[in-house]
Amino acid sequence: MMPARAQEFPEALRQVGSHLPDVLLPYQQKLLATTATNQVTVYEKSRRIGVTWAVGADAVLSSAAAAIAGGMDALYIGYNLDMAREFIDVCAMWAKAFDMGGSDVEEFIFKDRDRQGDRDIQAFRINFASGFEIVALTSKPRSLRGRQGYVILDEAAFHDDLAGMLKAAMALLMWGGKVLIISTHDGDGNAFNQLVNDVRAGRKPYALLRTTFDEALEDGLYERIRLILEAKGAPVKNKEQWRAGIVGFYGEDADEELFCVPAQGSGAFLSGALIESRMTPDAPVLRWEMPDDFVMQPAHIRSADALAWCEENLRPVLAALNPAERSVLGQDFARVADLTVLWPLQIGLDLVRRTPFVVEMRNIPFDQQEQVLFYILDRLPRFSGAAMDAGGNGATLAERAAQRYGFGRIQQVMFSVDWYRQNMPKLKAAFEDATLLIARDDNVLGDLRSIKKIDGVARVPKLRRQDAGNKNKKRHGDAAIALVLAWFASLMEPVEIEHLTTGETRVSAGAFDEIGAQGPSFNDAGFGSVRGGPDFRGY
Repeated sequence: MMPARAQEFPEALRQVGSHLPDVLLPYQQKLLATTATNQVTVYEKSRRIGVTWAVGADAVLSSAAAAIAGGMDALYIGYNLDMAREFIDVCAMWAKAFDMGGSDVEEFIFKDRDRQGDRDIQAFRINFASGFEIVALTSKPRSLRGRQGYVILDEAAFHDDLAGMLKAAMALLMWGGKVLIISTHDGDGNAFNQLVNDVRAGRKPYALLRTTFDEALEDGLYERIRLILEAKGAPVKNKEQWRAGIVGFYGEDADEELFCVPAQGSGAFLSGALIESRMTPDAPVLRWEMPDDFVMQPAHIRSADALAWCEENLRPVLAALNPAERSVLGQDFARVADLTVLWPLQIGLDLVRRTPFVVEMRNIPFDQQEQVLFYILDRLPRFSGAAMDAGGNGATLAERAAQRYGFGRIQQVMFSVDWYRQNMPKLKAAFEDATLLIARDDNVLGDLRSIKKIDGVARVPKLRRQDAGNKNKKRHGDAAIALVLAWFASLMEPVEIEHLTTGETRVSAGAFDEIGAQGPSFNDAGFGSVRGGPDFRGY
């Protein structure tokens, strides 16, 4: 490792020269020594201890070296654009300090292709005379396609698709690349913590480093920060006061943010243990999937097949429902890539919402989805309300259901950040208060575990995950969305309907007097409007 000489840095850092042999602190030096001798390094760390700053030096040393000396491109991937720009600026500083002759920071645009087509993505790079470059890329696995070099995944626990990023990065090892995975923790269920545990247990043959806040202080972090602050004329507390202030600032999050102790369940909105404690084996998950050519069958064939499936699978579970209990339903709609999930609940006299069954439909035409939905709603005892995904293609089915069962019974939900902010905490409270029983199913567990806090609001991220029963299929938190909609429906003011032998529906007396002809109203639970505004699902 090439030492960073103090005289090559700004005035504040040059003063370190009389006290420390190198500008890099011992734990920073250990990191560079480790990446120099290991193809894959995993680093769990405290927040804001200068690890990324040191990695900038490592990237410059790697990219400025000739190929014969082991030089290669450095490919930095943070989880947002600000991180990318900050890292490239750090690398530019190191390049000048090392006198490596790197070009100025260059901003460029590259094409990123996804299902929506080509998109222009902003990125940054520094070119070196060696022919190699440092590039800050977007946090997408496909951004590494066709590239080779030293991959740096920064704050890995906060990437939307860490598993996908790791898979793409490890492919570069075949041709002599390197991978560095750095992060503070984000919960014990996070993929980064699972990776750390795999390395620690010997299941992954990677190098593992760990630096807590106190270990960084022992290596001189406070003295370095004091030096910088004093150079700026800023007042500095003594070491004990300064440490106490930092720890106090993080409060109950200090263990995770500063001392590398992942918080139980904080990586996911609902912990696995909490979810499983509310699962019952008495609620089957009924799945119906048809081949692509099913949609091309004549209408009477599709209708007959749907009815046969309902009679075989739904009639027995519907007949077993308690006729004295109110029933509600939540529906998350999809047609092609994801699943439509129908989640009924029965509300007991003890106010516990019990799941009698769950229906998942994949690749089912619109008409047959309507057929299954109406088959269930027509037979739910004391059916008093449903909340349905009315975004995109789901709007048509939600509207038809409202026309059939009453606009006061069918809430047509357009998802928004505000809707999630108001309703996800209520769902979590139901789990914590044991007022909800759900289906015991691996995919249901995974969908609920996929709920994350994004910008302080719990919701399903953009990332799709693998179906537990079929590695070639993906899920997008579909069961979780259906469940929160069902819970939302269970909190609505009940107005039951009665079914006539003609198949028509009759709303109980006075219902529309209370609701009004223009659409749904709300109780005092404070849900606010569910209509209007952009669809924020997955953002």
